[in-house]
Amino acid sequence: MPPMTPDDAASRAGLPSARTRAAISRRLSAVTGQISTATMAEMEARHSWFSALSANARSQVGLVAQAGIDGFVQWFRDPSQFTSALIFGSAPRGLTRQVTLHQTVELVRTTIDVVETQIQQLMPRGDRQPLQQAVVRYSREVAFAAAEVYARAAEIRGTWDARMEALVVDAVIRGETDETVLSRASTMGWSSDNPLTVVMGNAPESDPIVVADELRRRARKRGMDVLAALHGDRLVVVLGSPDFDTEDRAVDRVTELAEFFNPGPVVVGPIVDHLMEANRSARSALAGIRAAVAWPDAPRPVGASDLFPERALNGDGHARRALAQRVHAPLVAAGNNLLETLTSFFAHGSSIEATARELFVHANTVRYRLRRIQDETGYSPTDPRDAYALRLGLTLGPLLGSTT
Repeated sequence: MPPMTPDDAASRAGLPSARTRAAISRRLSAVTGQISTATMAEMEARHSWFSALSANARSQVGLVAQAGIDGFVQWFRDPSQFTSALIFGSAPRGLTRQVTLHQTVELVRTTIDVVETQIQQLMPRGDRQPLQQAVVRYSREVAFAAAEVYARAAEIRGTWDARMEALVVDAVIRGETDETVLSRASTMGWSSDNPLTVVMGNAPESDPIVVADELRRRARKRGMDVLAALHGDRLVVVLGSPDFDTEDRAVDRVTELAEFFNPGPVVVGPIVDHLMEANRSARSALAGIRAAVAWPDAPRPVGASDLFPERALNGDGHARRALAQRVHAPLVAAGNNLLETLTSFFAHGSSIEATARELFVHANTVRYRLRRIQDETGYSPTDPRDAYALRLGLTLGPLLGSTT
């Protein structure tokens, strides 16, 4: 298909012949200064937010308005040469942050209204009708150009924000969170006042960036601060909320977001008070992800501390020490034969009666001691999963010297 000629473009736009357009354009160019002055005055009169802009921002808007009016003259002369750069090329990129798309539409509408009014006042009678028709068509071109500029700015800003967010999350995982990282996180909307947790799971396979965006919206809608980024084949999410008083509470809240992760374990790290401490939560969540394969029936999501047995067997020193300190140390400190009762209870296949006979006590005494053990450790000897953690804690305590 041959390229469109100026006459073809003009004919499609419903404009008069090239000779007529050239003559009208010369007369219109002579009054563009007056039209621009009237446009700026009308902007200030109509829009209170425009007057609230800085002098520099108003000046930049004025340049854009002048370019739009000059662009109309050029478009009227030759529609085939119109590009968005004719209008918005003079505007700095930062202007899209100061003037919203909705405000830009208002300014375009105001400019068009002024141009139409000024045409009636300043142009010869014979020029008015073709110019009025041209203004209607030109305003559509301007609207599309403005939408293009804001779409491109949003795309660039979104890419930059995602990259910065990924740097913050990577710093959290590496334990390199400093004041610079905190400053970057604050630009992402992060509040440093809330307790937080780090959540890890398999990254979604289908359009992970879109999924991560939807996760952010869902979390923020539910009152949580959120940072999310892909880290290899995992989706790492840092969540903050005043509701995060315990790890179990955080697990309950993360349940609302589990659908955004690919099938597989979703591990919630322990609660910490500040983003500077988030590496501790991230380290536990990562250890939990690596060990979760050993507990196929784990809930989803699952707390990192609920995976202490698997993490301990997988060589996680923190989990080994935690089990020894949670199980063996408190039972030794509590006395009252709790350690002896628990050892005998497991040795006799978790039989209360057999344990009572072994210890020469009543069965109710055993039951009482088992409740005391649960109070001291947080694990119930009669629950199969808790019993698993208690057995490992009894073994690890002497090995690690946990007696206090």
